Amino acid sequence: MVDLFSRKVVGWSMKPSLSREVVLDALLMAVTRRRPSQKVIVHSDQGTPFGSDDWVRLYTDNGLVPSMSRRGNCWDNAVAESFFYSFKKKQKKAAAH
Repeated sequence: MVDLFSRKVVGWSMKPSLSREVVLDALLMAVTRRRPSQKVIVHSDQGTPFGSDDWVRLYTDNGLVPSMSRRGNCWDNAVAESFFYSFKKKQKKAAAH
């Protein structure tokens, strides 16, 4: 999870494959670290983990507001997409050396 205000990564999780637990762990870490006192918008794509009941319950219980673009329109999630593009590019470069 990337905080758009500070531009810092505030929540993350890594597993061999994308699963519901990965996004739940990352969001929980972000909420725990930032402890938002006001409503916070959470931008995501339309992937299966972001539609799970657990995901909805987690953001509802913590006063978070979901934001999801239409299919094929990634503007809501552009900052995260850019971050992960750079991250993967650096990982490949590091693996090659």
